[in-house]
Amino acid sequence: MTEFEKLFNDNRDFIFKYLMKITRDVSLAEELTQETFFRAYMNYASLQNKENASSWLCKIAQNTYYAWYNDQKKYDSLANLDVISDEKNIEDFFVQKELSRKALLCLHELEEPYKEVFMLSVFGGFSLKDISLVFGKSESWARVTFYRAKQKLSERMR
Repeated sequence: MTEFEKLFNDNRDFIFKYLMKITRDVSLAEELTQETFFRAYMNYASLQNKENASSWLCKIAQNTYYAWYNDQKKYDSLANLDVISDEKNIEDFFVQKELSRKALLCLHELEEPYKEVFMLSVFGGFSLKDISLVFGKSESWARVTFYRAKQKLSERMR
Protein backbone atom coordinates (compact mmCIF):
# COMPACT_ATOMS: atom_id res chain seq x y z
CA MET A 1 0.00 0.00 0.00
CA THR A 2 1.40 3.39 -1.01
CA GLU A 3 1.55 6.39 1.32
CA PHE A 4 -1.26 8.10 -0.55
CA GLU A 5 -3.49 5.00 -0.37
CA LYS A 6 -2.96 4.97 3.40
CA LEU A 7 -3.78 8.69 3.54
CA PHE A 8 -6.94 8.04 1.52
CA ASN A 9 -8.07 5.10 3.66
CA ASP A 10 -7.39 6.95 6.91
CA ASN A 11 -9.20 10.16 5.91
CA ARG A 12 -11.93 9.44 3.35
CA ASP A 13 -14.73 9.08 5.91
CA PHE A 14 -13.64 12.22 7.76
CA ILE A 15 -13.51 14.28 4.55
CA PHE A 16 -16.88 12.90 3.42
CA LYS A 17 -18.47 13.86 6.76
CA TYR A 18 -16.81 17.28 6.58
CA LEU A 19 -18.30 17.87 3.12
CA MET A 20 -21.69 16.47 4.23
CA LYS A 21 -21.88 19.12 6.94
CA ILE A 22 -21.13 21.83 4.42
CA THR A 23 -23.29 20.62 1.54
CA ARG A 24 -26.04 18.63 3.30
CA ASP A 25 -26.28 16.55 0.12
CA VAL A 26 -24.98 12.96 -0.03
CA SER A 27 -24.33 12.78 -3.76
CA LEU A 28 -22.65 16.19 -3.85
CA ALA A 29 -20.51 15.30 -0.83
CA GLU A 30 -19.45 12.05 -2.54
CA GLU A 31 -18.57 13.91 -5.74
CA LEU A 32 -16.62 16.59 -3.88
CA THR A 33 -14.82 13.93 -1.81
CA GLN A 34 -13.63 12.29 -5.01
CA GLU A 35 -12.53 15.64 -6.40
CA THR A 36 -10.77 16.48 -3.13
CA PHE A 37 -8.70 13.30 -3.21
CA PHE A 38 -7.95 13.77 -6.90
CA ARG A 39 -6.60 17.25 -6.15
CA ALA A 40 -4.72 15.89 -3.13
CA TYR A 41 -3.15 13.18 -5.29
CA MET A 42 -2.07 15.72 -7.88
CA ASN A 43 -0.50 17.91 -5.17
CA TYR A 44 0.71 15.20 -2.78
CA ALA A 45 4.35 16.21 -3.29
CA SER A 46 3.56 19.63 -1.78
CA LEU A 47 2.44 18.08 1.53
CA GLN A 48 5.30 18.88 3.85
CA ASN A 49 3.96 17.72 7.21
CA LYS A 50 2.34 14.28 7.01
CA GLU A 51 1.03 14.62 10.59
CA ASN A 52 -1.24 17.50 9.52
CA ALA A 53 -2.56 15.68 6.47
CA SER A 54 -6.18 15.81 7.68
CA SER A 55 -6.03 19.62 8.00
CA TRP A 56 -4.43 19.81 4.55
CA LEU A 57 -7.21 17.62 3.12
CA CYS A 58 -9.90 19.74 4.82
CA LYS A 59 -8.48 22.85 3.22
CA ILE A 60 -8.50 21.14 -0.18
CA ALA A 61 -12.09 19.98 0.44
CA GLN A 62 -13.12 23.49 1.42
CA ASN A 63 -11.51 24.99 -1.69
CA THR A 64 -13.14 22.30 -3.83
CA TYR A 65 -16.53 23.17 -2.36
CA TYR A 66 -15.99 26.90 -2.93
CA ALA A 67 -15.00 26.25 -6.55
CA TRP A 68 -18.16 24.17 -7.07
CA TYR A 69 -20.28 26.81 -5.33
CA ASN A 70 -18.89 29.63 -7.44
CA ASP A 71 -19.59 27.65 -10.62
CA GLN A 72 -23.17 27.04 -9.47
CA LYS A 73 -23.66 30.70 -8.62
CA LYS A 74 -22.97 31.65 -12.22
CA TYR A 75 -25.77 29.40 -13.48
CA ASP A 76 -28.26 30.01 -10.68
CA SER A 77 -28.06 33.79 -10.47
CA LEU A 78 -30.93 34.39 -12.89
CA ALA A 79 -32.91 31.27 -12.07
CA ASN A 80 -33.14 32.06 -8.36
CA LEU A 81 -34.24 35.67 -8.43
CA ASP A 82 -36.25 36.50 -5.34
CA VAL A 83 -39.85 37.28 -6.13
CA ILE A 84 -41.42 39.84 -3.81
CA SER A 85 -44.94 38.91 -2.79
CA ASP A 86 -47.70 41.52 -2.81
CA GLU A 87 -47.94 41.52 0.99
CA LYS A 88 -44.25 42.20 1.44
CA ASN A 89 -43.01 45.71 1.76
CA ILE A 90 -40.49 46.33 -1.01
CA GLU A 91 -38.48 48.70 1.15
CA ASP A 92 -38.11 46.09 3.91
CA PHE A 93 -36.99 43.57 1.32
CA PHE A 94 -34.21 45.81 0.04
CA VAL A 95 -33.13 46.84 3.55
CA GLN A 96 -32.79 43.16 4.48
CA LYS A 97 -30.86 42.45 1.28
CA GLU A 98 -28.51 45.36 1.99
CA LEU A 99 -27.93 44.19 5.57
CA SER A 100 -27.12 40.70 4.33
CA ARG A 101 -24.72 42.08 1.75
CA LYS A 102 -23.00 44.25 4.37
CA ALA A 103 -22.69 41.30 6.76
CA LEU A 104 -21.09 39.15 4.08
CA LEU A 105 -18.68 41.93 3.12
CA CYS A 106 -17.70 42.41 6.77
CA LEU A 107 -17.27 38.65 7.15
CA HIS A 108 -15.06 38.57 4.05
CA GLU A 109 -12.83 41.24 5.61
CA LEU A 110 -12.24 39.21 8.79
CA GLU A 111 -8.76 37.79 9.06
CA GLU A 112 -8.05 34.09 9.38
CA PRO A 113 -8.73 31.96 11.37
CA TYR A 114 -11.72 34.01 12.60
CA LYS A 115 -13.43 34.02 9.21
CA GLU A 116 -13.10 30.29 8.64
CA VAL A 117 -14.11 29.33 12.20
CA PHE A 118 -17.19 31.58 11.97
CA MET A 119 -18.18 30.20 8.56
CA LEU A 120 -17.72 26.57 9.61
CA SER A 121 -19.85 27.12 12.69
CA VAL A 122 -22.62 29.29 11.27
CA PHE A 123 -22.88 28.20 7.64
CA GLY A 124 -21.43 24.70 7.91
CA GLY A 125 -23.16 23.73 11.14
CA PHE A 126 -19.92 22.41 12.61
CA SER A 127 -19.66 21.95 16.35
CA LEU A 128 -16.75 23.60 18.13
CA LYS A 129 -15.30 20.13 18.69
CA ASP A 130 -15.34 19.43 14.93
CA ILE A 131 -13.77 22.82 14.23
CA SER A 132 -11.00 22.09 16.72
CA LEU A 133 -10.27 18.81 14.89
CA VAL A 134 -10.12 20.59 11.52
CA PHE A 135 -7.56 23.06 12.84
CA GLY A 136 -5.71 20.57 15.04
CA LYS A 137 -6.30 22.80 18.09
CA SER A 138 -8.15 22.47 21.38
CA GLU A 139 -11.90 22.87 21.73
CA SER A 140 -11.38 25.90 23.98
CA TRP A 141 -9.30 27.50 21.19
CA ALA A 142 -12.23 27.00 18.80
CA ARG A 143 -14.67 28.47 21.33
CA VAL A 144 -12.53 31.56 21.97
CA THR A 145 -11.84 32.06 18.27
CA PHE A 146 -15.55 31.83 17.43
CA TYR A 147 -16.41 34.30 20.21
CA ARG A 148 -13.77 36.75 18.99
CA ALA A 149 -14.97 36.36 15.41
CA LYS A 150 -18.50 37.30 16.49
CA GLN A 151 -17.16 40.33 18.34
CA LYS A 152 -15.05 41.48 15.38
CA LEU A 153 -17.97 41.01 12.99
CA SER A 154 -20.29 42.94 15.29
CA GLU A 155 -17.80 45.82 15.52
CA ARG A 156 -17.44 46.00 11.74
CA MET A 157 -21.20 45.98 11.25
CA ARG A 158 -21.61 49.17 13.34
